[in-house]
This record gives sequence, structure tokens and C-alpha cells, in this order.
Amino acid sequence: MQRIKSKFDSFRQKTNIIIYGTNTASGRLFDLVLLGVILTSVIIVMLETVKGFDLKYHQELIVLEWIITIFFTLEYLLRIISINKPLKYIFSFYGVVDLIATLPMYLSLFFVGTSVLTIFRAFRLLRLFKILKHPQFSSQSVHLREALIASKGKILIFIYFMLISSIIIGSIMYVVEGKEGGFTSIPISIYWTIVTLTTVGYGDISPITPLGQAIASLVMIMGYGIIAVPTGIVSAEFANTNRKKALVQRVNPCSSCGTEGHESNAKYCFHCGTEL
Repeated sequence: MQRIKSKFDSFRQKTNIIIYGTNTASGRLFDLVLLGVILTSVIIVMLETVKGFDLKYHQELIVLEWIITIFFTLEYLLRIISINKPLKYIFSFYGVVDLIATLPMYLSLFFVGTSVLTIFRAFRLLRLFKILKHPQFSSQSVHLREALIASKGKILIFIYFMLISSIIIGSIMYVVEGKEGGFTSIPISIYWTIVTLTTVGYGDISPITPLGQAIASLVMIMGYGIIAVPTGIVSAEFANTNRKKALVQRVNPCSSCGTEGHESNAKYCFHCGTEL
């Protein structure tokens, strides 16, 4: 005998369709409204740091922040209520982000200044990728993640090498330039080295001796090459990942006769006609 749904079950089902459903009109509208609220919240936090604007509209900004916080709180609770496995959502990446986006204003009641942490709500904009759900976006994001994971070891070795190089160059500059040139300590010299290697060049510290300037010139030239290394590592892994995916798609062997070489979108084996 079919069980009659209670009003609460119907409410959960409708809420689930609206909150988690991106293929329905109501679900897509909810997601777009949610993104708009997140953007509004981020803008409000930024405006609060503008002294003149905050002095003029402080109370209005606080009221808006609390309205948005209550909206996020209700949304977070509805997300938990409307799914069959709430713990899976609570401990998921998006669940943790949603919780962090909700807490700052409540924490500000006990700890002064924590309301600025609402800027972390910007992480919720990542939901845009879930809303779009376009195969191309999903595929490219997976490939990029795989490329970053594959190149993790190389990048860590590169960073370790650059850290050692910065310490050595910074120590040399400290000896060569000394306090007269602004290199008052080895940590300060290492700071200058990192700033110079990354081609940022604040100009707050600069060598004044010919030898120091020669070393600085070499460091600047090194910087241009160094910037390209991590990019090249990730790009190579990304290309390698795409090549492997394409190879797998091209091979796609038939389970019946074992014939290989089918296209990725092929539905039937061109040799025996078996459905792939």
C-alpha cells in the first residue's frame, strides 16, 4: 500500500527541487537570486571598509548584513532539512563554505571586528559552476584539477629551490650592501630578493653599490624566467591530461569483439555492431 505523503514530506520535496534543482525554472531562479545576494553581501563588506561611506550609512549597512545573514541561515537550514543525507551536505566542501558564510555576524555579537569575515562569502560564488552545469565547464575543471594534482610535486620542489635561492641571495646582498643600502638584516634582504624575483619591485629598498646593482640585475633577469616555470609545469600537465583523455576516448574498445579506434561519441561498434 502506497504511503500518503505528509505535509512535511511534500514541503521537503518542493524545497529540494527549488534549492538543489538547477534544471527547473524555480531552481534556476533561486540560484540566480542566491548569487545576487552573495554579490550584494561582498559589496557591502567592501563598502564598510570605506571610512566616509561607513560613517554615513553604517546603520543601514548593518541592517542589510543582518537581513542577508538571516537569509543565509534559513537557506542553510533548508538545505539540511530537504535532503535525505544531511551529514553528507554538512561536511561537504559547499556545506562548510555555507556555514562559514553564515557565522561571522553571529560571532560579531561576542567578538568585535569578526563581521569583516563575511568577505569569505565570496567563496559561495563557486556555485556558479554547479548552476551552469555545462559539460565543457565540468570537463575543463576536472582536467585542470588533475593537472594541478599531477604537477604538485614539481611545484613544491620548485618553491623549495626558490626559497633556498632567496636565502642565499638575500644573505649575499646583506653582506654586499649592508645597512647603508637599506639591507638592515638578512630577513629584510630575503624580502627584497623575493620582491625582486617576482618582478614586483616596490622600490622601498634598492642597492647602491656597483656590485649590489649587478647582483640585482641578475636577480631581475632570473625573475622573468622563474615566473614562467610554474606556468609551464601546469600547462604541460594540462596538455598531457587532455592527450590521455583523448587517447582513451579514441581507443574505447568494444566489449564484444575488442575492436579499438571508436570515436568518443560512437554508440555502436563499427566492426560487429554491438552497442558500446
